[in-house]
Formats: sequence, C-alpha cells, structure tokens
Amino acid sequence: MENSSALVMAYVGVALMVGLAGIASAVGTSICGQAAVGAMKKNSGAFGSYMALSALPGSQGLYGFVCFFMVTNIYDIITPEITMLQGAAVLGIGILVGIVNLAAAIYQGKVCANGITAIGNGHDVMGKTLILAAYPELYAILTVAATFLIASAVAA
Repeated sequence: MENSSALVMAYVGVALMVGLAGIASAVGTSICGQAAVGAMKKNSGAFGSYMALSALPGSQGLYGFVCFFMVTNIYDIITPEITMLQGAAVLGIGILVGIVNLAAAIYQGKVCANGITAIGNGHDVMGKTLILAAYPELYAILTVAATFLIASAVAA
C-alpha cells in the first residue's frame, strides 16, 4: 500500500512539472505573440526580433520536460519499489518546477512583450530586452538544478 501512495504522489508530481511548465510556455509565448501582432501594424520589418523575443518563454516548457526526464530516466526514481520519501520528493519537485516555471514564463513574456512593443515603436531595445528577459529565465533554470540535487539525493 505504501508503494501505491508513493507512486500516486510521484505521478502527480511529474504531471505538475510537465503540465504547469507547458502551460507556462503557452501563456508566455501567447503574451509575446499578441504584442508582436500589434507591433507588426507599425513596423513589420522587425519580425525577426519579434519572433526571437516571442520564443523565449517557450524554454520553461522545455525545463519541465528536462526535469521529468531526470526523475524518470536518469535517476529512475519512479519504479514499483518507490519509497514514500521518493514519492514525496518527486511531488515536491513537481510543485517547485511547475509553479516557478509558470511565474517565470508569464513574467518573461511580459518583459518580452514590452520590448516587442518598444521595437514596434521604433526604439532600438532588442539587446536590452534580451538582458532583462534573462532574469526570470534564471529562476526557471534554477529549478532544473534543484531537480538534479533533490533527485540525486533520493535516488536509490
């Protein structure tokens, strides 16, 4: 019975890490895409910049998948012999990765959307926008590092 509860916790964890991170990327890139459509009305020649900035929040979904891969394939934690500690750890990782990546993608999307709007208005802010957009990205990357540390600590 203990293994069943631990497996359920682990599967909820991986669902949260992949699901919320994927939703995060969808929302973040959508925020940017909406800004890009508006900016193209004024300056359609900067589409390359709009596209590059719009793609940035898509990385959070990738981080969720990388964390899923670490937990399921590299450390092989989710097995029929999983312990309650391991199940709780995967659930915790899932909550951490899901929530942090959700916030990071949405706020990164807002930073990029403002940069897109400014570029559409003729301002040369592409490089500066990339620098500012890297700040929320850092915290999303830290979830991958935290996953590595937690998963390696509880792996059998």
